[in-house]
Amino acid sequence: MPRLKRRSKRRPMSEINVVPYIDVMLVLLVIFMITAPMLTQGVNVELPNANAAPIPDPDSEVLVASIDDQGNYFLDFGGTQDAISLADLQDKVRKVLTQNASLPVLVRGDKNVPYGDVVRLMVALQAAGAPNVGLVTEPELKK
Repeated sequence: MPRLKRRSKRRPMSEINVVPYIDVMLVLLVIFMITAPMLTQGVNVELPNANAAPIPDPDSEVLVASIDDQGNYFLDFGGTQDAISLADLQDKVRKVLTQNASLPVLVRGDKNVPYGDVVRLMVALQAAGAPNVGLVTEPELKK
């Protein structure tokens, strides 16, 4: 005698238990809240009409524009650093950013440089296509 199949009286459940998903999300939130302050290693400066960007990873490739106390401009990218005019610096930055638009741009200024010269450099970088610029600082030593 063949065996008859019994029909299940249980109906399929159409609800999803979301409690485990909420638990996972809360754990991830705590992890991000703890690690986010550790990622910041400098001062992030936002240029006018630009969105804020996170500080770049120090191990990644960056474009560094520098100004010394004599008012000379330098562009450090790929290991080369030569004194150039502001117009040449702007042109080179524009060329580099057309190849890699997500490349972080940093400004390194001597502490004796007038604030207006640093702002002029930042405006030139913005005109070259850098939406966000970070400032490189040295940590303060405690006495």
